[in-house]
Amino acid sequence: MLELYIANKNYSSWSLRPWVLMRELEIPFVEHLVPFSDNQRSNAFRTFSPSGKVPCLIDGATVVWDSLAIAEYLAERTPQVWPADTTARAWARSATAEMHSGFQALRSFCTMNCGLRVRIDSNSPALNKDLARLDELWREGLSRFGGPYLAGQSFTAVDAFFAPVAFRVQTYGLSMIDGSLLYAKRLLELPSMQDWYAAALSETWRDDAQEETARNAGIWLNDYRAIDA
Repeated sequence: MLELYIANKNYSSWSLRPWVLMRELEIPFVEHLVPFSDNQRSNAFRTFSPSGKVPCLIDGATVVWDSLAIAEYLAERTPQVWPADTTARAWARSATAEMHSGFQALRSFCTMNCGLRVRIDSNSPALNKDLARLDELWREGLSRFGGPYLAGQSFTAVDAFFAPVAFRVQTYGLSMIDGSLLYAKRLLELPSMQDWYAAALSETWRDDAQEETARNAGIWLNDYRAIDA
């Protein structure tokens, strides 16, 4: 049985990617959640991940410790990870790689924090540039391949890699074109995303670095997360 190591569902956008992909494609796996810890994060994660980071997939003696590498590993046994059409598959891989390595302003300014609702007073030029590129990319995929997902009728890895953006749209009320907002809503309504969100709200762990980044983003309007009694 495949084993997937992840961190807090409220914070860990990287963990969400393979988790939602495996859930949507009905790939069986055992989940291991190891919470972030300011003092022992790297040491705790190094017990299962060579890089000391999550996500990490373990398949017997095989260890895969990067979200994109996990997607490609899964594709070797589950072709539905990528679109069947050659052109759609090439586009999906390119968009996935762009998400994997880019959008630094969005990542740094709008950290994933599922349980919060934050009002951003003003977007930086860098964040606006990232949002414009997201609009462009999502519009291209949805129009070119017919939707409702980015590379066609089926949920594939490219959708999984943009799933954390959907939570960021919800948390920060990000301004995007109507088609992008509808796509984000479609992702948020997936049963797997609903399950992740419910689990994220139930977590009582807090990570100081993640919390500080969210506070610096703007004014907290609501915090729907559970409180440790």
